[in-house]
Amino acid sequence: MTIAGSDSSGGAGIAADLKTFAAFGVHGTCAITAITAQNTGGVQQAYPLPPELVAAQIDSIITDLPCHAAKTGMLATAEIIRAVAERVRTYNIEPLVVDPVMVATSGSRLLAEEAVEVLVEELFPLATVITPNIAEAAALLGRPAGNLDQMRAAVGALCALGPRAVVITGGHLCGEAVDVFMDSRSGQIHELSAPRVTSDGTHGSGCTFAAALAAALAKGAGLREATQQAKEFTAQAITTALPLGQGPGPVNPGAMVSR
Repeated sequence: MTIAGSDSSGGAGIAADLKTFAAFGVHGTCAITAITAQNTGGVQQAYPLPPELVAAQIDSIITDLPCHAAKTGMLATAEIIRAVAERVRTYNIEPLVVDPVMVATSGSRLLAEEAVEVLVEELFPLATVITPNIAEAAALLGRPAGNLDQMRAAVGALCALGPRAVVITGGHLCGEAVDVFMDSRSGQIHELSAPRVTSDGTHGSGCTFAAALAAALAKGAGLREATQQAKEFTAQAITTALPLGQGPGPVNPGAMVSR
């Protein structure tokens, strides 16, 4: 299940999530948190849905269909975060991948500033893994996370906020794309490195990564294995990105056959 916002261009949000789930051979369901008017150039408008409607969507799914994993994306407001966290606790939804979507690549804010603290306090402790990029990690901690040394320090600090594991994605690093992973149970830090993909098609890459991670967990992979699968899947989706739109084109989750 994806709990996230819509993307009218079909490149990110629930559209990217459901495509990714399908590529992994799992059935995807969705609870929509916000409706956005957006394209590859940016977000023109965003309308958060009432928290009770978000909660009702989760109720409808969980009371009828088995949920083997879930991920969150754009949550928009503190009230929605609280509603989602309450349902996660009520139904014991796990594994749970939390993608702390805060600001779109275009610069548009997707999470109210006052909601960041609620995200950390209410949802992080329920998360199996959180998947911030380096900008989100820096914003969450109030300090830079723009190089490997800073990422290594940041991953431990984020684990201390409650999630079982953290992976900071390094797609914005110079040189190789290195993700830094830490499981709080072992305390070990692992670096997952891959050659940088040269492509302008990155719209939806963060959503795709988190959705791929959730799908791999749903199919029984361990955390490190699921993270590696998500990294490989996202790299392929970027490599085969679709040349559409005037901004960064959408990634292509359909590039890989069902696993």
